[in-house]
Amino acid sequence: MTTRSPLLQQVDTLPDLVREMIDPLVRQAEALLTPAQCRDVQGVFITGCGDSHHAAVNAEMAFAQLAGLPCRAATAMHFGRYLTPTITPDTLVLAVSVSGMVSRTIEALDLARQTGAVTVAITGNRREGLAEVGEMLLHTAVPPLPDELAGLIVPGARSYVASQLALYLLAIHIGLARRRLNKKEANALRRELGETADLMEAVIAAGDATARKAVLAWEDATTYVYCGSGPNFGTALFSAAKLLEASGDTAVAQDMEEWAHLEYFAREPQTPTILISAGGRDLDRALEIAMAAKAIGRSLAVVASKDSAPPEVTEEGFLFPLSRPLRECFSPLQACLPGLLLAAYRADLTGEAYFRGFGGGRSPEGGGGISRIRSSYRLSKIPD
Repeated sequence: MTTRSPLLQQVDTLPDLVREMIDPLVRQAEALLTPAQCRDVQGVFITGCGDSHHAAVNAEMAFAQLAGLPCRAATAMHFGRYLTPTITPDTLVLAVSVSGMVSRTIEALDLARQTGAVTVAITGNRREGLAEVGEMLLHTAVPPLPDELAGLIVPGARSYVASQLALYLLAIHIGLARRRLNKKEANALRRELGETADLMEAVIAAGDATARKAVLAWEDATTYVYCGSGPNFGTALFSAAKLLEASGDTAVAQDMEEWAHLEYFAREPQTPTILISAGGRDLDRALEIAMAAKAIGRSLAVVASKDSAPPEVTEEGFLFPLSRPLRECFSPLQACLPGLLLAAYRADLTGEAYFRGFGGGRSPEGGGGISRIRSSYRLSKIPD
């Protein structure tokens, strides 16, 4: 009998989820686009809502580096209604929705298809909604949870990891077809993704006690700020979303650089501030921001590898160590874990029901109440 909360138990399953899903997703990605289609593509858009958008933001760097293609992540509303009039038939549009039933994402892919763009639905629902709109389907349904967790409504993590894996593997496949990668390099990258499962286990083990301590130290906090850049700006968005879903606390995600232009003016000097860095292109700025945050009295936590976070940064703060080897474009698979642990322990401390028991107006099914996400109006054509 475990004493770990349902969200913590879900976090514990993530390494095995990667091990279970990696090979089937490799096969799907390899069969999805022909070499000719990959070579003809001149740019990539990835769109979605919520966690699916966060995964898209995290995948931009992988498509740029591994596939050699300009890639932009955009929310479904922004992409569908404001960007689709500008795209061309040599654009690849990847629409991500776990349920496959989010109206804005379905609309965005439908509008993209009208332009002649190559459209792919990345979803756990192969029968309806998004799958009916895309020309192609990459199926990301996750295996069922153990019986003791089945049926529980818990802030999502498994589907997010599945979407992230699918996007990375598709970037590798396109990079191979476009001769950006050779076969040996592509296979090495796929193995690296599979081996991330072991690294994720180490991050969970090392970060669990730290998350408990941080939550207790920040017991009176009412606002939390998560910062990241590049592939981990999406991690900051995801981490803030999980805290809000789990405990109902106000959580804000900011690009690392934007923090320096805004947060000096915040009224609460001890606001918990979580900096997320893979120790890559963002490292020098992340260290500067960490020192600035300490100087103005912020309660600081750093998600980074031990060797990229010097002691003066984490002194009187908290370090969530990421594991090496750590490729920056794949780092979100590790970097998302501390945020999940913090969300789980904060919910435990406050006794708050996940999603506040849907007391904010949205039904557990996601289609009723004040949000009406799935049944809302959809455009049927691209506006002039």
